Amino acid sequence: MAEPTPLRALPLLVNEAEMQSVDSLRFLNWQVAFFSVGSPAKTTVNEDSAAVLPFDESSGVLVVADGMGGHAAGEVASRLAIQHLADSLAQAATEGGLLRTGIINGLEAANKAIMEQANGSGTTLSIVELSNEGARPYHVGDSMILLVGNRGKLKMETTAHSPVGFGLAAGLLDSEEASHHEERHVVLNAVGNKSMRIDIGPTRPMAQRDTLLVASDGLSDNVSVDEIIETIRKGPLARSLTTLTARCREQMSQSENGKPDDLTVLALRAANS
Repeated sequence: MAEPTPLRALPLLVNEAEMQSVDSLRFLNWQVAFFSVGSPAKTTVNEDSAAVLPFDESSGVLVVADGMGGHAAGEVASRLAIQHLADSLAQAATEGGLLRTGIINGLEAANKAIMEQANGSGTTLSIVELSNEGARPYHVGDSMILLVGNRGKLKMETTAHSPVGFGLAAGLLDSEEASHHEERHVVLNAVGNKSMRIDIGPTRPMAQRDTLLVASDGLSDNVSVDEIIETIRKGPLARSLTTLTARCREQMSQSENGKPDDLTVLALRAANS
């Protein structure tokens, strides 16, 4: 089994992590707080991976990958996705290419590499392109991306590529119905599939006190969007993320309503806010 990548280095690469507490680092002009831990309901490794990847002196990406497949396949798929994205960004930067091109090429390379494993594995991949212009989301699957103002305004929310996600977006389900839906774990789009589709959103400007969050579905399956917003929008970033992840893990432990899963969250805010 591969050893987890050491934390706090840039680029930051997290795989098979079992973190005891929230950690944080400086990333260009931003502060990033992060946490990753395996599901309390299983003895196998944490299949999530995450990364903070600089591109140049003013831009880079945040990324979370939620591996699927089990039997030492899910964590391999998520790690491969992160590695190919990082390699593609490095190549684009060296050749004077665009960050967007590096992201798209990385997604395509990751999809090919995971398919070549031929073991049925796959991964979600949620990426945020960060620059002076703001934040732009790219995602495949159901790992969430949120951009929240300090007064609680939801400025960006990706739609999960799942029956429940599409039902919520269309107004056919409310959050309570979604949390108990029999198809809540079904994902319709993944990296590692010949029909992979990349959902790309517009660039959203980020105000000084906005908070950006990228997380695997261990968070969204256990904590409502409203509660996530209220918890993460204010207060010191690491402390807010600590409160949020503790709430999520507490909910996972509930026998009736908890949904134990691997949990990985990245949160970002301007460094001097």
